[in-house]
Amino acid sequence: MLRYGELKRTIPGISEKMLIQELNFLVEHKLISKKSFPEIPPKVEYSLTKLGQNTLPIIDRLATFGLENL
Repeated sequence: MLRYGELKRTIPGISEKMLIQELNFLVEHKLISKKSFPEIPPKVEYSLTKLGQNTLPIIDRLATFGLENL
């Protein structure tokens, strides 16, 4: 599980708006899950769903293909 701030730090140059849009898209399509905690300040954690985990080999293969064909 990763918190929002951790995700933002791992993606240099991404705007908050874009990161929020992408996270919402991934949640909507059930690739990641979002868990909110009723705290102040708000705490939210994201994690891969089973469907998201199943896409990792495909993404790895696409990345390998891209690197081999630059």
